[in-house]
Amino acid sequence: MTQVRFAKLEQPQKAALLCQLAGEYFAAGKRVIVLLQDDNQAVALDRFMWTCEKSSFLPHAFHNGSVDCLEEPIVISVREGNPNGATVLIMGLLAAPEFIGRFELAVDFAEIYDKQLAEQSRERFRRYRDAGFNPQMY
Repeated sequence: MTQVRFAKLEQPQKAALLCQLAGEYFAAGKRVIVLLQDDNQAVALDRFMWTCEKSSFLPHAFHNGSVDCLEEPIVISVREGNPNGATVLIMGLLAAPEFIGRFELAVDFAEIYDKQLAEQSRERFRRYRDAGFNPQMY
């Protein structure tokens, strides 16, 4: 059964937390998909991942259709798919329950620094619960 976890964001620093989580799962030997809303976000995160870890490198690729990502431990994508056989999904957007269910772990974000975003986070939490997942807070 897929574990769904929410990471709490108290400030609008999602890119930094995306990098941190991807790095932690990579260090634990996991393959990761980071699912984002659009190409602009994906390109920005791709660039940020080159510099977010001062003392190390996060091996990754942006899956834009023209790059082979089979061997990449971390893949950034804007489409539901799993080109690198990842077991961890980090969601920058809501994904279909059927897609989430293909992973051991799915991570979403509770953006509590903004009332509207916090309510949207609570709604996603309820959707996961209604879909049969048992979402937990980190």
